[in-house]
Amino acid sequence: MSNIHVIDHPLVQHKLTLMRRKDASTNSFRRLLGELATLMAYEVTRDMPLQDIEIETPLETMTGKVIDGKKLVLVSILRAGTGFLDGMLNVVPGARVGHIGLYRDPESLQAVEYYFKMPSGMNERDVIVVDPMLATGNSASAALTRLKQTEPRSIKFVCLLAAPEGIAKLQQAHPDVPIYTAASIGSSTATGISCRDWAMPETASSAPSKFPHALQEVNHEHSR
Repeated sequence: MSNIHVIDHPLVQHKLTLMRRKDASTNSFRRLLGELATLMAYEVTRDMPLQDIEIETPLETMTGKVIDGKKLVLVSILRAGTGFLDGMLNVVPGARVGHIGLYRDPESLQAVEYYFKMPSGMNERDVIVVDPMLATGNSASAALTRLKQTEPRSIKFVCLLAAPEGIAKLQQAHPDVPIYTAASIGSSTATGISCRDWAMPETASSAPSKFPHALQEVNHEHSR
């Protein structure tokens, strides 16, 4: 399980606990979700490559190091990943954005795709897929399979909570994709749990008929 990374930083664990409280309001949940995504972004991007550039400071010319944010793509699994995405963009505002729309079939619990939009030139980009909940792993696995068809340079998967079934599913189907999570939780596949079952508001994708048409152009600037 060397590709499983549990981010146990005290601030991450503190805010995750506050977010999962039964009496957490919708506003506090959204705020904490964004803060957690920002904190986790530091760990997830720890090994991002740097390049040297020459800059002018008030005192002298110097060589500094920067990341190429435009080579990074943050991919949100709709709808739940949207709030997580905003927090990540606080750290890497120059990143491009992609979206995968999936809903879970109520009978089979399998993921069905209804939307897919990625920036061009994916073969030159590194991808971070964000989704707050890794439960059965069916949606995440389907998203990664679809994403690999664009042949990105690398893929990472980031979630707040991960069930053992979801971890096992991704490790079996995509052993090359590292998983970053703030916490692991108990079994999920018996009932096909939603975010609410683990003290997270219901934000999981449902039927495509509920998908707002306006999202067809969402984050167009980041996707170019």
